[in-house]
Amino acid sequence: KIVYEDDAICVVDKPAGMLSVPGKDNVESVESIMRQRWLQYDGNPIMVHRLDRDTSGLMVVARTLEAYHSLQQQFACRTAAKRYEAVLDGVPAIHEGTISLPLMPDIMDRPRQRVDMEHGKPSVTTYRVVSTQGGRTLVWLYPHTGRTHQLRVHCAHPLGLATPILGDPLYGRGTAAPRMYLHAAELQIVHPTTGQQMKWLSKFI
Repeated sequence: KIVYEDDAICVVDKPAGMLSVPGKDNVESVESIMRQRWLQYDGNPIMVHRLDRDTSGLMVVARTLEAYHSLQQQFACRTAAKRYEAVLDGVPAIHEGTISLPLMPDIMDRPRQRVDMEHGKPSVTTYRVVSTQGGRTLVWLYPHTGRTHQLRVHCAHPLGLATPILGDPLYGRGTAAPRMYLHAAELQIVHPTTGQQMKWLSKFI
């Protein structure tokens, strides 16, 4: 779904199950769809950030190199803001706070990430529980860094929320679920051309 589009950027709402960029099997992805969409304009999509295949929600794609560099700088300096919504498989003990657990790839079990206090890269997430019902928890997650699987590990790890995201195939409890319930629900950036502060919201299905 195209949420917003102009000559510099495009904001899309990615469904769960779709890759952000082409994988080994060259299946349909956000990048390949945008490349086909912009073919007549002789423009190539430049991916600013990615969402895991099983994560749904908002992504911004650059249409020009100038827009890409501006957005990259915003993400690097944390002036771009993202809010995720997740349904947790359980109820965490503490309902609001900050998780700081350094992460690195688990070379013995890719694509998993693992917490490593000595060698891991800094990884910080702020969270707030919104509601609980029937042993499930709706939580809002605010990543301050952009490590691979950061939110998934921070929710599941015993030193984090110790409550994995429902349907997470890597870090979950194996509870049957139709999908992984993690959604990029809010995105805020400064438009790279106009300098206007812009915000988009996506409903968590």
